[in-house]
Amino acid sequence: MKDPHSGDAPGGGASQGGATAGAGAHQPSAPQGGRKDGARLGNGPASASAAQHKNKSRKRRKRRGRKVYSREPAAAAAASPPVSSQPKAPQVQPLPQPAPVQAAAPPADLARRPPQPARPAPSGELPVFAALDLGTNNCRLLVAVPGRPGQFRVIDAFSRIVRLGEGLSASGRLGEAAMDRAVEALKVCADKLGNRAVRRARLIATEACRAAQNGAEFLDRVEAETGLSLEIIDRETEARLAVSGCGSLVERDTDGVVLFDIGGGSSEIALIDLSRQRSPRLASHIVSWTSLPVGVVSLAERFGGRDVSRESFRAMVDDVAAHLSRFEGRGRLDHMVAGSRFHLLGTSGTVTTLAGVHLGLERYDRRRVDGLWMDRGSVDGMVERLLGWEFHERVANPCIGADRADLVLAGCAILEAIREVWPSERLRVADRGLREGILSELMAEEGVWRRDRHDGWRR
Repeated sequence: MKDPHSGDAPGGGASQGGATAGAGAHQPSAPQGGRKDGARLGNGPASASAAQHKNKSRKRRKRRGRKVYSREPAAAAAASPPVSSQPKAPQVQPLPQPAPVQAAAPPADLARRPPQPARPAPSGELPVFAALDLGTNNCRLLVAVPGRPGQFRVIDAFSRIVRLGEGLSASGRLGEAAMDRAVEALKVCADKLGNRAVRRARLIATEACRAAQNGAEFLDRVEAETGLSLEIIDRETEARLAVSGCGSLVERDTDGVVLFDIGGGSSEIALIDLSRQRSPRLASHIVSWTSLPVGVVSLAERFGGRDVSRESFRAMVDDVAAHLSRFEGRGRLDHMVAGSRFHLLGTSGTVTTLAGVHLGLERYDRRRVDGLWMDRGSVDGMVERLLGWEFHERVANPCIGADRADLVLAGCAILEAIREVWPSERLRVADRGLREGILSELMAEEGVWRRDRHDGWRR
């Protein structure tokens, strides 16, 4: 779902302007200085030695005049009109909106996809793209520039747990304190975006704003207070973006994958069949998908997340299993589940937390977690281990902490329900998702990975 700087070279425009102004001003000043020097030197005898002395003195004074002028480029530049070589302030233009890919059109009240401002990157610099994901639990931003084909380099990032969906399952509305937290986080994102010449940006909101009665009203407040226009995406688009963000973690000898994204208010699941010819776009191989109306925040609020017994944990698993039983396309990969070329791919805080605890990290390290393989026994062992911990023990673990201590077991319950339907021997962990999917799609639409004969990038 990032890192990060571009900008004009300091002093580049000033040095060019100074050189241009100096060349123009020096042309008239030399003859004028020559006349004054001649008047002073003409009082002596007209001898050959005097003439030679006069010529040498004139040359010395001309050289000194040039040196004196070169020490004052700033004054000359200030007196002269602006030089055309100075970069002009970029003009803000509304962006054309990319057409949704394999996504059903959302209802009219959810079709919030306003154009985001675009600014051209300075000449010679890579274009900058941004993706923001406001979820039920987190607010995340990634800013990146394209790298090698199909890849990008993160140049700035932001992530904060805001719990926007706190209390939503009981009241049906976003709470005031939750909205305040989200707005404060979004102000940080707005500052980061405002400091960069972003060519394309996509700013999305997911389940909390989809489900809340005041979701659209909240986004109006966000725009008024931060200047950011967020769109509420539908569940199919959310599932597709999660798949797009994880393409590089699916190896070429893979036949089938069940990708899942356990969120705060919903959980997206996509079944991907790669047994036939594989295309570069992983999302084009989705054969079935679903979005469960349950996530770690909503499940923990209903069943309790602080003190979780084995009975309450099993009740959470059964609740999720009931939703999965209504997923008609869940059997589309049954013929390959038992094979070695099939695996699960999890992209969520739940699986990254499990991976961090499994590795015994003293501090969460994305480089060690993203792409990690866990076998069935390791996942079973980690779930058992977390079930055996009291709340304060979960808080004390550096990969869980106070922000996730009351949510991690609800996430484990969703994971267990998924593993019961698709009992894979292997699980791959992805510390990436919606934001990475957004960036990949924006860059592909802009054609930044198509080589150009002149500068290597097509802009």
